[in-house]
Amino acid sequence: MDATTAHFPYPWHRCKILHLVRHGQAMHNVEGEKNREALLSPHLFDAQLTPLGCDQVAQLRKDVHESGLFNRIELVITSPLLRATQTAVGVFGRNQNYADGVELKKPFVMAENEGNIDFDAVSTPNCPKIMAVELCRDRNGLKPSDRRRRVSEYQSLFPSLDYSMMDGEEDNLWIPDVRESEEELAVRAMKLMKWLWTRPEKEIAVVSHGIVLQHMLYVLGNDGENTALYKRFDNCELRSVVIVDKR
Repeated sequence: MDATTAHFPYPWHRCKILHLVRHGQAMHNVEGEKNREALLSPHLFDAQLTPLGCDQVAQLRKDVHESGLFNRIELVITSPLLRATQTAVGVFGRNQNYADGVELKKPFVMAENEGNIDFDAVSTPNCPKIMAVELCRDRNGLKPSDRRRRVSEYQSLFPSLDYSMMDGEEDNLWIPDVRESEEELAVRAMKLMKWLWTRPEKEIAVVSHGIVLQHMLYVLGNDGENTALYKRFDNCELRSVVIVDKR
């Protein structure tokens, strides 16, 4: 049904639409499936996308453009971790590799080559603002894959992104021997949702991590029987939800 004609019990000025996106497949996803202990390896520090993850991002970008969703997004919020930012910029950033509708090569964006994946440096006019926010980063602590880089490193890789919401140059939230609890993560998800309500934009994409997105849905949900709402996100899956200020 066309959302513009469907009956809705709340006025739209009290609503926002969130498009929740999990990052594409990353190196730690692959290694963790083989051996959970591998997730403690320092070699997975701030894990980046795999080649399959890049393909997933390319497909989601195509879907977002063909559906017209790209033109409706007013703001993109992303976890600062590399895999999420690669996904956010790959899906919602301007792609210099398209000319008159002809795909020239894969639409991935970085200032410099990173690892074994080829990214291209581009700016992002005529596309939604992309902002890195600590509140939507992955579960903190213990696993090197969930530790972020210095903000200045991200700024050199993604010069067009807004890092004004970051909590300082160094990662002071990640603790090597303590994992963030589910309760702490739930509190963080609530803070994120409250912050999103302060934003003037009505249609926002949030690019984050599976467990964070699930906790965001827990905040939104009040129907304990709607288990489909809370199922685990696949890599590069997008789910759209309407949130309502019922006050």
